[in-house]
Amino acid sequence: MNIGKYFPEVDRIKDENLKTKINEVWNDALRLGGWEESELEEIPFSLLAGDTDISLITHTRAVTDIAIKIAEVLEDYYGEKLSIDFDILIAGGLLHDVGKLLEYGRGNGGYVKSSEGKYLRHPFSGTSLAFAHNLPVEIQHIIAVHSHEGDKGFRSVEAIIINHADFVNFDPWVMMKRY
Repeated sequence: MNIGKYFPEVDRIKDENLKTKINEVWNDALRLGGWEESELEEIPFSLLAGDTDISLITHTRAVTDIAIKIAEVLEDYYGEKLSIDFDILIAGGLLHDVGKLLEYGRGNGGYVKSSEGKYLRHPFSGTSLAFAHNLPVEIQHIIAVHSHEGDKGFRSVEAIIINHADFVNFDPWVMMKRY
């Protein structure tokens, strides 16, 4: 699969080698999770949001796009006082939930936690995939700490941005399910 088909945001990354590695990670996650490319736009962004038609692809794009916009605003206001690596930020956004292809599976007529997902949430499996493909540790860090697993530790500027962009895209759907 060519991720540019699903994630045009990848074209904003300047490092061609990084683009290639991001593509390899998504393809590896598809293969290891037992998914077909044709299923990508159907996989839900969360199993916690109930019956949603928001796909993992849509969520990933929204998180990445919001993160870019946050970083641009921060750069406009703080300039060189705050250093943001846009290649790292965008790569982190595109890969933050790639582990869900291993965490989720099919069952009971829908999507469920896979047997692997019962033991390892997507921040762990996603970080493992990024490590296996020799992505920079800064990107592995974003994947590892983007969710609640990273709440008590250090987050880089890029990881803080992805964390907030992710929860802006996650919390409203989960809260609507509760009320």
